[in-house]
Amino acid sequence: MSSGNHVQTKRKEIYRYEAPWMVYAMNWSVRPDKRFRLALGSFVEEYNNKVQIVSLNEETSEFNSRSTFDHPYPTTKLMWIPDTKGSYPDLLATSGDYLRVWQINDHATRLECLLNNNKNSDFCAPLTSFDWNEIDPNLIGTSSIDTTCTIWGLETGQAISRTNPVSGHVRTQLIAHDKEVYDIAFSRSGSGRDMFASVGADGSVRMFDLRHLEHSTIIYEDPQHHSLLRLAWNKQDPNYLSTFAMDSMEVVILDIRLPCTPVARLNNHRSGVNGMAWAPHSACHICTAGDDKQALIWDIQQMPKAIEDPILAYSADGEINQVQWSTTQPDWIAICFNNFLEILRV
Repeated sequence: MSSGNHVQTKRKEIYRYEAPWMVYAMNWSVRPDKRFRLALGSFVEEYNNKVQIVSLNEETSEFNSRSTFDHPYPTTKLMWIPDTKGSYPDLLATSGDYLRVWQINDHATRLECLLNNNKNSDFCAPLTSFDWNEIDPNLIGTSSIDTTCTIWGLETGQAISRTNPVSGHVRTQLIAHDKEVYDIAFSRSGSGRDMFASVGADGSVRMFDLRHLEHSTIIYEDPQHHSLLRLAWNKQDPNYLSTFAMDSMEVVILDIRLPCTPVARLNNHRSGVNGMAWAPHSACHICTAGDDKQALIWDIQQMPKAIEDPILAYSADGEINQVQWSTTQPDWIAICFNNFLEILRV
């Protein structure tokens, strides 16, 4: 810390927002003109959930709620269109009972489309997660408890023709696992458009190619066949991805060139891991967070030597259920616990 007269000008390292409900899903906007803007999803047992858009006023150091809209079930994931140039409409997707795409305006939010691929039944199989393709923002992949992954084609309309409503159709649906699928993520390898992986209750990580969907590759299987809850690709090196099992205290790092055996195990958490996020700007940093109230940042460049300890640790005031690393501001990480959002400067 510098001498007294400089302390006033130093920007805060942590900003906190208190939501009116328990926060579960959360994500950063990637538009260049919306620097500290995030979407938050409530976790309320009733059929009465909310999504809130908040942004940091950098002059007052306070978060302000920009808008709140209804969402029947809790959002399992939220994601802004991966549009770092601001050339598409300002869209936010949410998953829950269905995949919904919303157009966000300063004072009003409009539901652009509700995507449901169980056309012939009143029953919907809840969506556990989804991913929005960074190379082609007209592709979204969803994962479901009905063992399938669905790749949706969106017609998002470029910003020039804002009058065009957003619509979507099923590009392809496939049975991805033997049991529920819990997460899906597009890979940047190849064209960055066609490869994706999924994890699920059968304990496997499977990789698919949209051009050859007749077969998949099993990259890893949990030795005890425990459910794998999340997966995340390294943002800079598409050979690496990470995953963790239900109630597990460790995150495993996999190298798709060496399937089946983790190249690293990150196991300093003292309670179950709930989330992880790779650095957007570095191939060797990842943040993990969990029920031990800790967010840990790891440097994995020594792999395959064992990674003993994290390089940074942050203790929150509650069990952390979500962590997201800002793509456009890579020195900021967001975490959620109880009804709080915190952003931390790293």
